[in-house]
Amino acid sequence: MDVTKKFQLAESEIPRQWYNIVADMPNKAKPLLNPQTREPLKPEEMEGLFAKELVKQEFSDERWIDIPDPVRELYKMYRPTPLVRAYALEKALDTPAKIFYKNESVSPVGSHKLNTALAQAYYNSVQGITHLTTETGAGQWGSAMSIACSYFNLNLEVFMVKQSYEQKPYRKFVIGSYGGKVYPSPSDRTSYGRKILKSDPNCRGTLGMAISEAVEVAVTKPNTRYTLGSVLNHVLLHQTIIGLEAEKQMEMAGEYPNKVIACFGGGSNFSGIAFPFLRHELNGQKKVKLIAAEPSACPKLTKGKLEYDFGDSAGMTPLIPMYTLGHDFQPEQIHAAGLRYHGGGQLVSQLKSDGYIDSCEIDQQETFKAGLLFARTEGVIPAPESTHAIAATIREALKAKEAGKSEVLLFNLSGHGMLDMASYESYI
Repeated sequence: MDVTKKFQLAESEIPRQWYNIVADMPNKAKPLLNPQTREPLKPEEMEGLFAKELVKQEFSDERWIDIPDPVRELYKMYRPTPLVRAYALEKALDTPAKIFYKNESVSPVGSHKLNTALAQAYYNSVQGITHLTTETGAGQWGSAMSIACSYFNLNLEVFMVKQSYEQKPYRKFVIGSYGGKVYPSPSDRTSYGRKILKSDPNCRGTLGMAISEAVEVAVTKPNTRYTLGSVLNHVLLHQTIIGLEAEKQMEMAGEYPNKVIACFGGGSNFSGIAFPFLRHELNGQKKVKLIAAEPSACPKLTKGKLEYDFGDSAGMTPLIPMYTLGHDFQPEQIHAAGLRYHGGGQLVSQLKSDGYIDSCEIDQQETFKAGLLFARTEGVIPAPESTHAIAATIREALKAKEAGKSEVLLFNLSGHGMLDMASYESYI
């Protein structure tokens, strides 16, 4: 019996373009709003915060956008990533469902985040920017941005949510090893951070707070821009390389997924695997069910309101039309720090409102139980964030068993958990 089976593309088959779902959406999302005027945001108003080419992509409705050759060459370090048939997990669950996963944990930083980090560093570099800022929750995004900046000779400051900074020390060491400077957020390096610490000296931080600090530095420091690891359109665009590869690999396997599943924080890995499959449904071809797996501690798609809200805690970013729990929401300190974000992003929120995306919330105990089962069957210890996708997949596989129905399930393994062992120790 097969224990596992990989479907691997050749290096020459790495996609040459990213897919922009905006071109195929039946209902376009409402525009971002200027935080001061509350009028629709103009592209030039974002150019003080992001590289010009990234702003162009943010507002683009072109279906396909070319991947620059220098970025594609760097993708070859780890792409194409393998698609794996999880036979051992299927056997453990005794399910008729066929389970596949896209293994993004094989990247140098152990997660999917490098797909957009390389692109963002490149576009800033060719513009002549010398300094970048960003935030990070669990540390995967900060690590990815740090190594990307090292390739393009850029300086980087990372504001890491304080809870994770202290709970996951090896993440900050990885960031430092690649050359990034990392600070616990809230920090005393920004006026906003000092304001938070004055009112709450023991504040453990949120992604929204870390974003506010990174944005403040970006707009006040010369020749500096900000980079974001999720939520915005251009970030989701870069991640579609995941699903585009997975499409080809599912063809190699002779299957097409009935359901595509991923964990959901701001939407980058979910959109990355889901959007390329959704385009076929939007074009009147194959149908697919998309499931966003959220933590019960922060279920913005499942329990949030669809309204305009800030992307950060201080209200410095554009207003985004999205499912949100409120930009001042402070979730409990779960181990899946990368999912502790209050909003769902513009594109995903519109598609959920239109009925193309389902979501579910999963508590921390269920996710770690699923993560350990996956580790013991498939041999990969998943990141706490990815365990949400695994738990949701297990739910669907057991439903298929109960119904006696053979379904094809595909989920995104967004990252490994080798630097999250303290989290597993706490669970065990």
